[in-house]
Amino acid sequence: MNHRYFLRLSYDGTAYCGWQVQPNGNTIQAELEKDMSVVFGQPLQITGAGRTDTGVHAREMFAHFDLPLALTPDEILQAIYKLNNLLPTDIAIHDLFPVSLDAHARFDAVSRTYEYHILTRKDPFKERFAWYWQGRLDVISMNRAAVHLFGVHDFQCFSKVHTDVSNFVCDVQEAYWREYDGELVFTITANRFLRNMVRAVVGTLFDIGRGKLQVADIERIIQSKNRSEAGSSVPAKGLSLVKIMYPY
Repeated sequence: MNHRYFLRLSYDGTAYCGWQVQPNGNTIQAELEKDMSVVFGQPLQITGAGRTDTGVHAREMFAHFDLPLALTPDEILQAIYKLNNLLPTDIAIHDLFPVSLDAHARFDAVSRTYEYHILTRKDPFKERFAWYWQGRLDVISMNRAAVHLFGVHDFQCFSKVHTDVSNFVCDVQEAYWREYDGELVFTITANRFLRNMVRAVVGTLFDIGRGKLQVADIERIIQSKNRSEAGSSVPAKGLSLVKIMYPY
């Protein structure tokens, strides 16, 4: 009988071609499966809670995998220790715990929260995790526009084209900007996200902040369902997955 486990981890996505295994390019999933197979002495496949894109980071990511034997608490602690020693310094395992066999890291998640960081003054200690942009932004207008994202909408206008999803409907529960200590931080929570969605949303709000678009344009853009109506995608390095919520 198999036993299912959840991993809680974080990573700096700078050096990776995203989460999902690819034939050409190193990925987070590939690194994990390689080192976990060594630690557990058998080939393993893991399923992540989402698929972060190239260069995107995760302060909190979950994944599940199955083992034929139950692990004792001491064996779990040893596995975490061994994994962290094997994995590159830009990937860290924080927890490993048993769940029911039908638990699913991706489909059971009820919400995900992303943050996008914009540096308004140069900071070498934050450069890998934020986009540096120098200029005035109307944060009040950016927050007024963000309110229009709340609720259940078809967000095709913010989705990468030629994606394999069956629909573009997402339920956005929060979306807001805050400003402090030389940084602008955008936080958005939803039940699901489309490919490239957050970076396209931020790019659109950024255009509103610099006066290229008006607050009223956000509703027109959403209703258009046309990616070309929205703003350009901002650089990946400023984006981090920061929280995933489960019902258990």
